[in-house]
Amino acid sequence: MDISAGGGGNSLPTTGTDGSKRRVCYFYDAEVGNYYYGQGHPMKPHRIRMTHALLAHYGLLDEMQVLKPHPARDRDLCRFHADDYVSFLRSVTPETQQDQIRALKRFNVGEDCPVFDGLYSFCQTYAGGSVGGAVKLNHGHDIAINWAGGLHHAKKCEASGFCYVNDIVLAILELLKYHQRVLYVDIDIHHGDGVEEAFYTTDRVMTVSFHKFGDYFPGTGDIRDVGHSKGKYYSLNVPLDDGIDDESYQSLFKPIMAKVMEIFRPGAVVLQCGADSLSGDRLGCFNLSIKGHAECVRFMRSFNVPVLLLGGGGYTIRNVARCWCYETGVALGHELADKMPLNEYYEYFGPDYTLHVAPSNMENKNTHRQLDEIRSRLLDNLTKLRHAPSVQFQERPPEAEQPESGLYE
Repeated sequence: MDISAGGGGNSLPTTGTDGSKRRVCYFYDAEVGNYYYGQGHPMKPHRIRMTHALLAHYGLLDEMQVLKPHPARDRDLCRFHADDYVSFLRSVTPETQQDQIRALKRFNVGEDCPVFDGLYSFCQTYAGGSVGGAVKLNHGHDIAINWAGGLHHAKKCEASGFCYVNDIVLAILELLKYHQRVLYVDIDIHHGDGVEEAFYTTDRVMTVSFHKFGDYFPGTGDIRDVGHSKGKYYSLNVPLDDGIDDESYQSLFKPIMAKVMEIFRPGAVVLQCGADSLSGDRLGCFNLSIKGHAECVRFMRSFNVPVLLLGGGGYTIRNVARCWCYETGVALGHELADKMPLNEYYEYFGPDYTLHVAPSNMENKNTHRQLDEIRSRLLDNLTKLRHAPSVQFQERPPEAEQPESGLYE
């Protein structure tokens, strides 16, 4: 594959089957599973380690470039986040937090977003993986994966919804150095509010979020929220109700995303694969199977545009690991065996020890009529974008610095 022709990352063949070979890199730090939000907290970074173990035992690590993320530095994080917020995250510890009550309140750090040992290192690690993935896409990789990333609720100067640093915004800013247009797609059950807010007034980033709407965190993501000023119609929100199944979900996802790709023509795609939209999630209320969730990855991969795959929510951790393992296989063009290989977390996957889990018989509250109305309205919004926006050429900002060893082949 010739990546020296200045394609700006567009190194995938323009024709060919979806099964064609992709150049995939995968970011993982073995320490990430050691971070602990605290007793009873639903967010468990341990799920990243479980995912990694499955990837190893399915033999997928041998087919990707495996990279340890370079920790994001203060100045990397401050490309989006406020200096005083980053300084607070760096300095606060479980021992000193009682002396910083006003700051905790100001930055929304506390119950949902607790202070825990190694908090800042955790943020540096997951953000470093996402920014590193963007750099790799900018230099000719086809797909980059960082399952530790995808923390889409973090704001410029506050934590929110278990998220402290918005690695997605930082990765998109990196991609914008090489690509005129970047598409962000969010299939977490929660609205991707932090990312949408960051790019709400620009036509260079389109955000599309499929989420539960109505008396549900974070409460944003109405179908009427379409962006503002130059960004008008560059935000798409797909509000869904409880119990949505694979067929209903894809009846929206595929036509909407096909039209987005046709009209917006992004140079790169960031896909947040929050697994709390799966059936049986501890905090979720959707009814997607792992194959149904992964169909979104398969579909976005088929457009032959560089893709950054990120994690996100997901609180029934055995299913999160199953899902992200299967989706790594999709990224590589492999169908994985359902029978799970022996691994160090094998007991988590009983009693069936399979990769796939059957959806439940919960009621699908999304009627055909509602789905038709949502689809029609959003497709109509897209007709208001007559063509991909032109961007005046500007001098490219310097790249995020990455260590030479192990990052470039």
